[in-house]
Amino acid sequence: MSNMKQKMVASAAEVARLAGVSRSAVSRTFTPGASVSEETRQRVLAAANTLNYHVNHLARGLSNERSRPVCLLGANLNAPYQARLLDALTQKLQQAGRAVMVINTSGVEADADAALRQTLNYRASATIVLSGTPQASLVETCVNSGQHVILVNRAGQFEGADHISLDYSSTMYDALYMLKQAGCQRLAVVSSTIQSPSLLGREKLFLTAAEEENIECTVYRSGPTSYQTGVDTARQILPSRKRPDGVFCVTDLIACGFMDAARQEFKLQIPDDLCVIGFDNIEQAGWLSYQLTTFGQPLEDMTNAIVERLEKNDSNKHTGEKLLFTAPLIWRQSVRLAD
Repeated sequence: MSNMKQKMVASAAEVARLAGVSRSAVSRTFTPGASVSEETRQRVLAAANTLNYHVNHLARGLSNERSRPVCLLGANLNAPYQARLLDALTQKLQQAGRAVMVINTSGVEADADAALRQTLNYRASATIVLSGTPQASLVETCVNSGQHVILVNRAGQFEGADHISLDYSSTMYDALYMLKQAGCQRLAVVSSTIQSPSLLGREKLFLTAAEEENIECTVYRSGPTSYQTGVDTARQILPSRKRPDGVFCVTDLIACGFMDAARQEFKLQIPDDLCVIGFDNIEQAGWLSYQLTTFGQPLEDMTNAIVERLEKNDSNKHTGEKLLFTAPLIWRQSVRLAD
């Protein structure tokens, strides 16, 4: 058994005694803009350093909107796009001086609900719902608690919630136009059984664009939003005599699986035999083995908008705001150039 004593967390009162000042002087020293003499400030800082004292911002800031944590609610956080969004958003929030709590909703709904209620107990200042499939009931819990809710690529009727979304209307027509210009005549949409709002939006608008151009197009959903779904769908449709010659995959991850199976198992040349377009511009899309033409999500602009909404938020009134962003085309080598 160890003889080491458990190290206790130093209190503000202990700092005050060591510095020879009042408890309020310690509080003022660690409160930005508060009045305290330079001599007192230096004594308090020296004592705090000796005792390894840290201010409990959570305890002292429950009434201060900026001091309370921001909750991030998301599923499938290990997927490339979700991980990239989480990385960009947490960096931006930390730069803005906001504490972050992350809840992974991929598991059992009851566990996610319990974790979310814990953030409400901590009086999180806002909940940001990442794109994907967090349950609507969890979103409703946040909204009904009076919390500021920001939805990222998440449709739904949540009164008072802010929506940060992409305008798919132009991008899907651009995707269809590229495949048409490349001479593709039989198109396919490789989608996901997850059916999240953002994926459904891409799927439906691409089908609408194809219908308006009288181009044959079929939707395939072989599994969740994963690399393996792309592989499985390629195995399902590429052996056909009437296999598609142009494919839009609703995510880059699906596209990578589809391309690998097309080339490795069916010996098809991309883009000579088959053109492929993805969506998200994940890191892998730019790898030499893929060089995937895709549409990128403007994460810098989107995360800036989220932080701005947090800064403007009035905790007593959430009117809801809808912000639309355009996904720029990233042209690579998976689509033939127009003749």
